[in-house]
This record gives sequence, structure tokens and C-alpha cells, in this order.
Amino acid sequence: QVQLLQSGGGLVQAGGSLTLSCETTSRMFSMYPMGWFRESPGKEREFVAGISWSGADTDYSDSAKGRFTVSRDNVKKTLALQMNTLKPDDTAVYYCASASFSPFYRGVPPRDKYADWGQGTQVTVSS
Repeated sequence: QVQLLQSGGGLVQAGGSLTLSCETTSRMFSMYPMGWFRESPGKEREFVAGISWSGADTDYSDSAKGRFTVSRDNVKKTLALQMNTLKPDDTAVYYCASASFSPFYRGVPPRDKYADWGQGTQVTVSS
């Protein structure tokens, strides 16, 4: 199990940018794919972005594509989500997650493989 601690988030105007961060002390961080999800009131938690254990492969939801960038630093054991051109519809609680089901999994895994979660951080985009 990978324990994750998030930081970042907050209030931003539409069109602005925010960066979310996720860190861990787990030595296994570099072995597993990581991802970002979000949850807004009345909606199910949805996938935002994923990145393979090496960082070579990434995947984005249609809403995130072209605006958000996921990255990781396996030496510092950190995961980041750079969010640009934010919209009010991006308002949600964002969660980082680890897909620690299979070490060195090739690519970005299916959404249901993410099982270890950060505590969540609120992102609010005002119009």
C-alpha cells in the first residue's frame, strides 16, 4: 500500500492555472502507475489523468486533454498535475491515486486498478 499526501489546490478564476502535488515516502512509488481523479457534488469520481511508472506513457480524460499535464519525479517521489485554462466545470475535489496492483505495469492501467488514494484537495474555479 502506498500512502499519499496531497498539496496545492485552492480558488482560481476561470482561465487561470493551478498545480496539484502528491508525495509519498513509500519506496515503492516508482514501481507503480499513478493517476489523478476528481469528484464534484452529485457526480461520481472520474478519471482525470494517468501516468505509467516510468513516466513514458500518459492518458487524459477528454476534458483534461490539452489543458492538464501529469508528471512524476521518481527520485523525489512526487506526482504533479498542472492545470491550465481552468473552467468552472473543473471545480471538484481532486485525488491522487496509485495503481499498486502490479509493479512495473506497462502503460496506464484501467481506471478500476487505482486503489490507494490521497486525502483530496479542493479546486474551485470561479466564473
